[in-house]
Amino acid sequence: MKRITSFEQYTTEYKKSIDTPEKFWSEQAEEFVWKKKWDKVLDWNFDEPDVKWFQGGKLNITENCLDRHLKSGKGEQVAILWEPNHPEAEVRKITYKELHLEVCRFANVLKRNGAKKGDRICIYMPMIPELAIAVLACARIGAIHSVIFGGFSFKSLADRIQDADCTIVVTADGAFRGTKDIQLKGIVDEALEICPSIKKAIVYKHIHADINMKNERDVWWHDEIKFVSSECEAETMDSEDPLFILYTSGSTGKPKGVVHSTAGYMVSTDYTFRNVFQYNDGEVFWCTADVGWITGHSYLVYGPLLCGATSLMFEGIPTFPDAGRFWQVIDKHKVNIFYTAPTAIRSLEAMGLDFVKPYKLDSLRVLGSVGEPINEEAWHWYNDNIGKNRCPIVDTYWQTETGAIMISPLAGITKTKPGFATFPLPGVQPVLLDEKGVELNGNGVEGRLCYKFPWPSIIRTTYGNHERCKEAYFATFKGYYFTGDGCKRDEDGYYRITGRVDDVIKVSGHLLGTAEVENAINEHPDIVESAVVGFPHDIKGWGIYAFVICDNERKDEDNLKREIIQTVTKYMGAIAKPDKIQIVKGLPKTRSGKIMRRILRKIAENDLSNLGDTSTLLDPSVVEEIKAGAL
Repeated sequence: MKRITSFEQYTTEYKKSIDTPEKFWSEQAEEFVWKKKWDKVLDWNFDEPDVKWFQGGKLNITENCLDRHLKSGKGEQVAILWEPNHPEAEVRKITYKELHLEVCRFANVLKRNGAKKGDRICIYMPMIPELAIAVLACARIGAIHSVIFGGFSFKSLADRIQDADCTIVVTADGAFRGTKDIQLKGIVDEALEICPSIKKAIVYKHIHADINMKNERDVWWHDEIKFVSSECEAETMDSEDPLFILYTSGSTGKPKGVVHSTAGYMVSTDYTFRNVFQYNDGEVFWCTADVGWITGHSYLVYGPLLCGATSLMFEGIPTFPDAGRFWQVIDKHKVNIFYTAPTAIRSLEAMGLDFVKPYKLDSLRVLGSVGEPINEEAWHWYNDNIGKNRCPIVDTYWQTETGAIMISPLAGITKTKPGFATFPLPGVQPVLLDEKGVELNGNGVEGRLCYKFPWPSIIRTTYGNHERCKEAYFATFKGYYFTGDGCKRDEDGYYRITGRVDDVIKVSGHLLGTAEVENAINEHPDIVESAVVGFPHDIKGWGIYAFVICDNERKDEDNLKREIIQTVTKYMGAIAKPDKIQIVKGLPKTRSGKIMRRILRKIAENDLSNLGDTSTLLDPSVVEEIKAGAL
């Protein structure tokens, strides 16, 4: 497939994609294997919202990820290169031919266990090749996969299973993560006590833990594989059939099930992977994200496999057995393109260069950043010490809801600026709006980042609640998709994301709804009410600051704080535990009962000089008390 090779070509392609978007995207879609070509490229209405791409088209995404590469002679090329948690453990290399065979086998296992087209299947697994195999097997038979991050608690898992009404859960006995063994099956067992929709649990034996297997419900992956064939014809899917559900935190307590369609998602992930990273045949691409997040879906599984790339999958963590692990893996596998999060970069920067110096890193050609804007200091450290000032950095901006990268440099083509996502990709039409929804034209402006025209991988709905999709993304500014982010467009037209403008905190690149964290804190029996805000954090980008009201006079504040952290970990997982907890007697509320988070954010950020007007508060003295006890 063709890709952009110069900035002049980018400018031409971008203009073409804006002037004639349907022609532009149909040309990209032509490159794939279709069982039937589409009748109409695009039908859309942001008011509903209702977006349909490649209407009437019939296809299966796995034929484009796997079968066509076998026909083009790539069968013996490595598709997934797996690096285990422990550096001494055995590396696995799975070719396209082997991956095709394993996907077909597991697709038949799913069918043997009652799965059919349109069913929702929950996947809660470690970062092992079988996770990717399970994802692709679902797509092979037309079942809708819902991957849940393996760090989430039983309650978060149960909530997501219940919301999607899943019938099967695919899991493992456990996971290795650094020095820890995580008992995944135990968490699943706890979740399934309140998830009657699950009829089968298929369990992969990974850490050889001693687990309970429930008769009739639970089956072993390795046993089931023996009963099935390695041939499985790909189910014919409509372009607009759902491919997967992926949950993201919203500003209300309940997670939102973002739904992506088959054809549009395929076209966008392939196009962005090829162009942003400037991928060359035979290169090793490493995206460090877990498949439980959208980055893992789009740029560890689907994007690389659609392009016939070799995708490195890593089970471990960046600091085990020491903080040089990423760099050791890059040298070991001769990684060419490395895509990670600013949180990881900052944490490794803090460990010092002694962990970097032993490694050559001379195979690297492109560096990438994802999850949040990379701050200038981390950008320079990454550029100087990992890229050796010769690897372009692509600072990519996108969201779970966009499915694919929206604003980013093209590696080696776009002139970069530290901290800037630079320019939109072809087919992406960003606008900045003021608070009244008026477009801010020209350069040197700052506003709310929206898109005024659909792209193929745009969110189609939120599962089971289309109104919520409309309210969250399309109702704030009529006729636009609203990202929820603020943005600057500088004098040169470069875009810089300035952060969330709603009640969502981006912790280590992952969105957490303040309401969901508050709900978890409030599960503690001694907590009456809580309010959560974000504050700048040296490593995570943003940390969680919790203001909590206790219903009795507890003297042991340290123990209470530890219990709150345990409660949040139980109900949401460790990713959501607060970094700071301040016990308060009251919260700044308006007379209508609304918490003034603006004031709490200022206190959390230690910006006490300008808290704004507090006269509308029910009890302004509360603010002085909170200020006095600020951490």
